[in-house]
Amino acid sequence: MSPSEPIKKLTRKDFTSDQDVRWCPGCGDYAILATMQRTLPELGADPAKTVFVSGIGCSSRFPYYMNTYGFHSIHGRAPAFATGLKLTNPELDVWVVTGDGDGLSIGGNHLMHLLRRNVDLQLLLFNNRIYGLTKGQYSPTSLVGLRSPSTPYGSIDLPVVPASLALGAGARFVARSVDTLASHLSETFVAARGHRGTSFVEILQNCPVFADGTWEHVKTKAKVSDSVLMLEHGKPMLFGENKGLRLVPGKLELEVVTIGENGVGEADILVHDEGNRPMAFLLSGLEPPSFPMCLGVIYREVGPTYDASVRAQIDGAIAKRGVGDIDALLAEGHTWTVE
Repeated sequence: MSPSEPIKKLTRKDFTSDQDVRWCPGCGDYAILATMQRTLPELGADPAKTVFVSGIGCSSRFPYYMNTYGFHSIHGRAPAFATGLKLTNPELDVWVVTGDGDGLSIGGNHLMHLLRRNVDLQLLLFNNRIYGLTKGQYSPTSLVGLRSPSTPYGSIDLPVVPASLALGAGARFVARSVDTLASHLSETFVAARGHRGTSFVEILQNCPVFADGTWEHVKTKAKVSDSVLMLEHGKPMLFGENKGLRLVPGKLELEVVTIGENGVGEADILVHDEGNRPMAFLLSGLEPPSFPMCLGVIYREVGPTYDASVRAQIDGAIAKRGVGDIDALLAEGHTWTVE
């Protein structure tokens, strides 16, 4: 390319592979895929330096449909593969795609360590509250009482709250969005990619076959007003008709109040602070009917990344001891010869 030749502006087509998309009609994964394919060119992403890593499940077919590098790994182990990729080639833009089953059940241990280490990558957890690929078994996020092939009399397990689990594991970026909220989801992708460290994004996603309507209370227009709180840093936590969140006087508990009732004014409404970790824990677990579900960036904190720390440690060792000699390393200490 000559110096005067303009750089080609990429489009969604440049990030779309030639593979036929094989999800069930109406699956929320289609919307997530389309949003990702539109967002990456807007960010100036380079397909040759972008890689999607997945485990096993419906969501894990994602790498096939992106015209980037991809790795369809084994059940629950995508975080481990992605960590190795980022350590080996720090220039890669690494995205992990997982689901509530793959990421929180067999992959829960790997997810936890990825979050606490703060590897510089983005993790998208599609949460449809069901195992879709294996025909509708209950998952770690399924609600109590769910009847499924594996819980014919109803699930008795308390569900995992992904955002709360991520915060408990030490995540420094936790956000939540919805598959069909294209603009909001795109903004969330942009924020996640701009964060240095592990960005954890929970995406509320519909499975029309085995768990249809599981997120109806946060997706139906008639219900969204009172059931969704769009978080914005520095903005009051307002939703619905003059409703908002405030702390219960003298307690670390939230309550819903209405401006204009019982002497409540806008000054009483909490202002969202992305750096307030205790508040993030409270916000992450809210859900209708008692509270609105919070969407947007719940928590964000800058901290040292695992991959940068590893590289710094290696550079320091080389500066102190030299590049090293593998033969000398193997021969040092007690050795013996087998004849």
